[in-house]
Amino acid sequence: MTLLSRAVIGGLLVLAWPMAHAADGQKVFLQGGGNPAALACLGCHGVDGKGVAAAGFPRLAGLPAAYLSKQLRDWRSASRRHPVMEPIAKALGEDEIDAVSAYLANLPSDPPGTLRRQQIAENPTERLALYGDWSRQIPGCVQCHGPGGAGVGEHFPPLAGQPAAYLVAQLDAWRDGSRHNDPNQLMAGVAKAMTDAEVQAIATFFANAGNLEVAP
Repeated sequence: MTLLSRAVIGGLLVLAWPMAHAADGQKVFLQGGGNPAALACLGCHGVDGKGVAAAGFPRLAGLPAAYLSKQLRDWRSASRRHPVMEPIAKALGEDEIDAVSAYLANLPSDPPGTLRRQQIAENPTERLALYGDWSRQIPGCVQCHGPGGAGVGEHFPPLAGQPAAYLVAQLDAWRDGSRHNDPNQLMAGVAKAMTDAEVQAIATFFANAGNLEVAP
């Protein structure tokens, strides 16, 4: 084999590796992991990864890969609890976690709503979402999760358009300690400061945020 042939083959292998890596992620999403306990993602999160609102299953499509992989590893370590996700996460290999997270991050997602901060909120729920209540050490949701709750980077996932039942479940999990994977414990403090009525209202608000338009 000539030196040129070896160089060409080596180049093809380098190009093929990310394609195979992506294919592995698609396989986990569509068929599940190598371990039969690692169920396929689409069974709950939809064929497009955009979630199933009626069942409270969140959107995964378009979320940052670093966020998704952290959540899977947090289920493995029990810093985030869920009776279905924990065994699935534990059954996935490290490479499968990275591959499916990258695959999901690259799936197309719906554009965020047009909700933006404004000078005067029209009701208490909007005021809490946009500006918070600093008398109770509650920052406005959009101050961390971005304009319209569309998400910011790997640490602040999107709220807008996620099912209300899912958002309520997460706030309740931070309140009861079954979710404690926030390094600064920010969400635990925020959730515990909110009333039951506020939890329901803010979850409904962001679930419908894609349909709202608030003046800048």
